[in-house]
Amino acid sequence: MNKTSGDAAAHSQADHPPAGSTPPTLDELDFAHLRRGIENVLQDFLDEKLHDLPHPGARPLIEHLHTLLSAGGKRIRPTLCVVGWRATGRTDTPAQLLHLAAAIELFHAAAMIHDDIIDRSATRRGHPSAHHALRSQCTAAPDSKSATWFGNSAALILGDLALSWSDQLLYRGQLDTAQLHATHPLLDRLRSEALIGCYVELLATGQHSSDLTLPTEINILKSAKYTIERPLQLGATLGGADPALLEIFTAYGIPLGEAFQLRDDILGVFGDTSTTGKPALDDLREGKPTLLLALAQSRADTHQRAQLHRLVGHPHLDEEGAATVREILTLTGARQEVERRIEAHRLKAVTALNRTPLPAAVVTALHLMAESVTRRTD
Repeated sequence: MNKTSGDAAAHSQADHPPAGSTPPTLDELDFAHLRRGIENVLQDFLDEKLHDLPHPGARPLIEHLHTLLSAGGKRIRPTLCVVGWRATGRTDTPAQLLHLAAAIELFHAAAMIHDDIIDRSATRRGHPSAHHALRSQCTAAPDSKSATWFGNSAALILGDLALSWSDQLLYRGQLDTAQLHATHPLLDRLRSEALIGCYVELLATGQHSSDLTLPTEINILKSAKYTIERPLQLGATLGGADPALLEIFTAYGIPLGEAFQLRDDILGVFGDTSTTGKPALDDLREGKPTLLLALAQSRADTHQRAQLHRLVGHPHLDEEGAATVREILTLTGARQEVERRIEAHRLKAVTALNRTPLPAAVVTALHLMAESVTRRTD
């Protein structure tokens, strides 16, 4: 289930705006201001959870969740939720909207925690992943099987808590009955699509397939809908959008979400760990069914294919082996083809914005988002 640009807000510290400050108008759509509002909701919620703990032994769980949420992150999904709301012509940023956006981010935290267990990732956003960090709460030696079991179990519980609390956040926003009836089924769909995408990916992991269709299907479920389309639609639905606007967000969100995941696949193999916050070997060790690897499998000669089968999916793949895989990905043209597809998807997404008039600031925000998610280095 990753600190540059795009959402220029992505690295501002969460702080409460001065009392009486005026939020930006629609013509001044400001990612930094939006991010602060969302993070204030998250911070207040976690502070309350720490204050009202039913048992003091659970404190490390909430503290790790706080670390995860405050350790960076692009906040793409909650930001797009707000952009979707503004696309309906709304100029305010009410509590209902901020709580919906924060609920999406808290679900994302749950997904990341569980995803790191599945991927056996040691780090997330430059910090130990939950199942690694929570080993310290076990009385056994940190590198023992007991500590590993404890860390995995505790992280599963924390992910479940974050999932449950994402609904609590939504209800704290005091959405009226019509808003709840409109948004909650779509939020459920977002969760289901993302989790089923994870399962389909798990089924295909380590298969060394040259099939280009399955990675695309996984990307649409696990990334395109989850990261771009549904958050935009959720904000728009809260704002009372008509079906035509939701269709535009599908036309924009699916290709851009595919591009987002393709960039993620490249960074998972070629990225700088100090920038991405995650080890550069994880995807290769797991044998993730990415379009990048499928293209290489389909274009490789006999020797290259044998090397890919030997190295990709090997749990102890080292940097030398990874360098060999990277060379094959480049020599077969797989990396270049993925780059070409990223740009093609970006152009398809921004072209969809011409289908109907949208507020100028929303169009600008969506163009900036398209640039950000396709040209990022983290």
